[in-house]
Amino acid sequence: MFGGLDLLATTTHAMTPPATETPGATDTSHGRRHWMSVLARAPRDTLEAAVASVEPPPNWTRLRGPEAGTVMVRGRIGGTGAAFNLGEVTVVRCSVRLVCGTVGHAYVAGRDLRRAELAAVCDALLQTAHAAELSTRLIAREAKRQAEERAEARRRAAATRVEFFTLTRMG
Repeated sequence: MFGGLDLLATTTHAMTPPATETPGATDTSHGRRHWMSVLARAPRDTLEAAVASVEPPPNWTRLRGPEAGTVMVRGRIGGTGAAFNLGEVTVVRCSVRLVCGTVGHAYVAGRDLRRAELAAVCDALLQTAHAAELSTRLIAREAKRQAEERAEARRRAAATRVEFFTLTRMG
C-alpha cells in the first residue's frame, strides 16, 4: 500500500517463464518475485556494477526489447475499495537469454532502456550459480537501501501530519 492506494501488479507475472525454461533455477517463486521487485527499483549504476563484477563476464542475447511503452496502473482507495484506473505509467520491458540458456525478464518504470536490459541480465544471473553471490552483494544491499529510503519518506511525511478533531453535531 502506497499513499492510500494499493497498486495492483499483475504485468510482471505474465513474463515469468515456467521452471522448465530456467535450467539453473535456484530460488522459489516468492524469492524471484522479491528480487525482480528490487531489480525494478535499482538505479542503473548499481546494476552496471553488479553485472561488471560477475566472473566470467556474462554474455547474453536479447529476446525482446528493450522497448518502451505504457501500462495502465490500477488502484484501490484505502486498499479495499473497488479497483479503478489510476493512469498510465511509462515502462521499459526486456527479455534476455544468457549463453547457458537461462532467460531473464524485467519491467522497469521510466524510459531507461539500458537499465531494463541490465535488470533482465541480473534476473537471469540470479537463476544460475551466481545466485548466492548476487543475492548477497546486490539484492540484500539494494533491498536494505530501498527500505531505508521508504522509511525516510514515511518519516518526512509524518512530520507534516496534521490531526483534525471532528466536532459532534448537537441535535
